[in-house]
Amino acid sequence: MKKIICKVEYDTEAAELIQKKTFGAFGDPAGYEEILYKTPAGKLFLYGFGGPESEYPEETIKRMSAAKAEEWQNA
Repeated sequence: MKKIICKVEYDTEAAELIQKKTFGAFGDPAGYEEILYKTPAGKLFLYGFGGPESEYPEETIKRMSAAKAEEWQNA
């Protein structure tokens, strides 16, 4: 998935996968996945997707600061 936020392109195909978290079981309408990525320029972003009743009923990309990314990784 690609998304431009504040004139910066975030692309899951071109970025490095840092960590992945899965919530719920496969097929669970409330289940979802969050994947932390790092762009070649060093910017961090979170890619989320899930079932229709989840936090991510549609694919989403969110920018993340290094501090927020570390907090997410340790949660």
